[in-house]
Amino acid sequence: MPRTRLVYPFSAIVGQEKMKKGLLFNAINPKIWGVLLRGEKGTAKSMAVRALAQLLPQIEGVSDCPFFCEPAREDGLCDTCTARVAKGEEFSITRRQVPVVEMPIGATEDRVVGMLDIERAIKTGEKHFEAGLLAAANRGILYIDEVNLLDDHLVDVLLDVAAMGVNYVEREGISFSHPAQFIMVGTMNPEEGELRPQLQDRFGLAVEVKGIADQEARAEVVRRRIAFERDPAAFAAAYEKEQEGIRQRVLVAKKLLPEVQLSEEMLKLITQICIDFAVDGHRADIVIHKTAITIAAYHGRTEVNEEDVREAAELALLHRRRRQPFEQPGLNEQQLEESIQSWRQDQENHPEDKQEQDEKGDSPPTDTPPNNDNSDSPDDGEEPQKEQTFEAEPPYKVKPLVAPVLDQVSRSGTGRRSKSRTSSKTGRYVESAIPRGKTTDLAFDATLRAAAPFQARRREETPGQNALLIEGYDLREKVREKKVGNLILFVLDASGSMSAQERMKATKGAVLSLLLDAYQRRDRVGMVVFRGEKAELVLPPTNSVELAQNHLTHLPTGGRTPLAHGLNLGLDTIKEYLWRDKQVLPLLVLVSDGKGNVSLNGGDPIEEARRIAQEIRAANIRSIVVDTEQGFITLGLVAQISTELGGSYLRLEELKSEPIISAVQGTLGYREERG
Repeated sequence: MPRTRLVYPFSAIVGQEKMKKGLLFNAINPKIWGVLLRGEKGTAKSMAVRALAQLLPQIEGVSDCPFFCEPAREDGLCDTCTARVAKGEEFSITRRQVPVVEMPIGATEDRVVGMLDIERAIKTGEKHFEAGLLAAANRGILYIDEVNLLDDHLVDVLLDVAAMGVNYVEREGISFSHPAQFIMVGTMNPEEGELRPQLQDRFGLAVEVKGIADQEARAEVVRRRIAFERDPAAFAAAYEKEQEGIRQRVLVAKKLLPEVQLSEEMLKLITQICIDFAVDGHRADIVIHKTAITIAAYHGRTEVNEEDVREAAELALLHRRRRQPFEQPGLNEQQLEESIQSWRQDQENHPEDKQEQDEKGDSPPTDTPPNNDNSDSPDDGEEPQKEQTFEAEPPYKVKPLVAPVLDQVSRSGTGRRSKSRTSSKTGRYVESAIPRGKTTDLAFDATLRAAAPFQARRREETPGQNALLIEGYDLREKVREKKVGNLILFVLDASGSMSAQERMKATKGAVLSLLLDAYQRRDRVGMVVFRGEKAELVLPPTNSVELAQNHLTHLPTGGRTPLAHGLNLGLDTIKEYLWRDKQVLPLLVLVSDGKGNVSLNGGDPIEEARRIAQEIRAANIRSIVVDTEQGFITLGLVAQISTELGGSYLRLEELKSEPIISAVQGTLGYREERG
């Protein structure tokens, strides 16, 4: 008999109360639509999800059903079980632990939603459904680690199924459906990139998970973890009483949930909060309503109060405050408090008093970033002794661009910039091909064309068979094309010669514009900064352009110009990334005045920079060079570097209009989209 693996007890997790409540509230009421756990690595996100499943009571289901249908709910049965009920058959019932199904990062759509055996359907006319992960997760927990790294279309499919509770599979005119009711839990590290706002909104709740700052609490985390690893069985037994207490509380809350009432006053409070926070749509109002009644049931009450609504709003609005690119998700607790205070006054005051109060125009303060520009600008070309930080000019919008197919390589990434062949089923069908292995994306038109010349002979050889006779070698699969993102690595000069304020402001504004474009087109970005005596990879390649924007905003300027160091580190960074992902399309963007004065290997700094530029070109890495040199006398050093790179060359004064966008267009093989 296989040995059962012991899981760290849910009740033994130190702190992280909001995370634990977000999970428990979904266990009580799965109609909340799941929870998104955002936070740093090593904060028990994954452990809490697995522990929740062990905490929940076992469930009953139809033993021979692939979807483990709940026998007591006829409206939640699959087609097969429904047919069995109609025939009067009795089910064989069994009990099992609530399943936890983990979604792999590289999962395909067929693996997730399931698929039909197309070849069998054509040959025999039978609909044979091969269940996917959603079927396995029915009545359990679907755990998506690093949900922000999944393809957007796949996340959208998951969220739609979670909201409806039914998985509809349609392939080439053949359809199948089955129950898919699960608690969806997504975890993510924001440093790896954000979910798109429209996708974040589809999660009911969100919790920001942070490391514990209290020393004693952190020490307790260590003690408990070491004790669990030393003797898992004894540790789990020590917390069994607390586990049973939480388990019973969840069961009681689930039974009490249908009886909980939410008054009109509380509904007005919910809508007031959502209006004050200017959230899009009405999903937030609905989620707060569902969460508030769940919280009341969790506390053993049948009526929702103000505190329930407040706690529900804190969980439902965290990820719905992001309105513009680079605006960080978060909840303004002061604004929430003022919204509740306004509602209280509305309950107490007369209507005319409320109107007078509205006319005063009292509004909550908005968060404004600090101004880090607290120093005077030095003369152009000098190397200041003290570092300075300059603001960026406002970014400008990039024109829509369309990229032609660059090669025949099938890429699996996502994005909105360069077109590429893809092995996924989300791209545009451009042609067909003979399949290599099992056919999962059948091209019906091409298959019929391949089989058509042989139909007469096949009917003679097999009389009485189907009107359409298909053999395995007739099958053709679709070749699809989709857009993917690029890797854009910025190599920025932050030396003292860049300290002329207008120059650095314009440079930051241009880079910020490209970051905005990268955000919209799902590019990965990285940033190398060189100043003083060395270069530094301040941001490894990541999907999080917000992190790049944050580094750019707070980038100090000062010191010498180690240009060769910057180019060399940029080359090494791209090579390392290409070693891990050979499908990536890299672009190096150098922003400098070219006044290199720090040697890399003891030679002439400029000659070293030119040699490394030649290596970058030889590695087929495309580039853009932005020359920030200004003044009556110029040395033209950056132009020389650009020649060695074989990339596009721009001067600083060209940055504020469209030439830099045209350079990106030309460098990556773009053409403008014309009406």
